[in-house]
Amino acid sequence: MSSTATATAAPTASAIQRSQVDLVDFIDWSGVECLNQNSAHSIANALKQGYREDDGLNVESDADEQLLVYIPFLQVVKLHSLAVKGPEEEGPKTVKLYSNREHMGFSNVNDFPPSDTVEFSAENIQAGKPVVLKYVKFQNVRSVTIFIEDNQSGGDVTKVQKIAFFGTTVETTDMKGLKKIEDH
Repeated sequence: MSSTATATAAPTASAIQRSQVDLVDFIDWSGVECLNQNSAHSIANALKQGYREDDGLNVESDADEQLLVYIPFLQVVKLHSLAVKGPEEEGPKTVKLYSNREHMGFSNVNDFPPSDTVEFSAENIQAGKPVVLKYVKFQNVRSVTIFIEDNQSGGDVTKVQKIAFFGTTVETTDMKGLKKIEDH
C-alpha cells in the first residue's frame, strides 16, 4: 500500500534527529546507474559531495523528463529522509522511491508499488530541504531506486542539482570475521 507524501506538509530539516547522517560516504559508487541522463550532465553532479553543492552542476534528463537512478550502498542503512534540489521550472515534481529493488527499467518501473512517493512543490525543490520518508519502509536498505516521473513545469527536460539521503547505518555482523567454535 502506497500513499503520497506532499513535501510541503511533511516534516523537514528541523525534524531530522541528530543521529541521522548524510549517507554519501556509504554509497557504492561503482554500482550507481542513471537511465536517461544527458552524458554531459551525469548523476555524479547531483550525488557527489562538492559537486552537489554547486548550483551550476546538475544531472539532466535526455530523451524526456524522466530519470531512473539506482543507488547501492556499501552496507545496510536505514533511510530517514531525502533532500532533492533543482531549478523552479525543471526541478523534479513526482519522485518514487523503491527499496532493495534491482534491475528496474522504464519498461517495468510501474509494475512495482513504490516504497514511498514524494510530490515536491516548486518552493521545496528550490530550497532542497530534506523530506521525511516512510521510515518503516526503509529499515534494511541495501539499495534504493529513484524514479523521477515528471518535473515542475511538465517540460521535456528535468534537472536535479542535489540528491542526498539521511539516515543511519545498520550494525551488521561480519560473518567472515567470526571464528568457528569447534566441538570438543
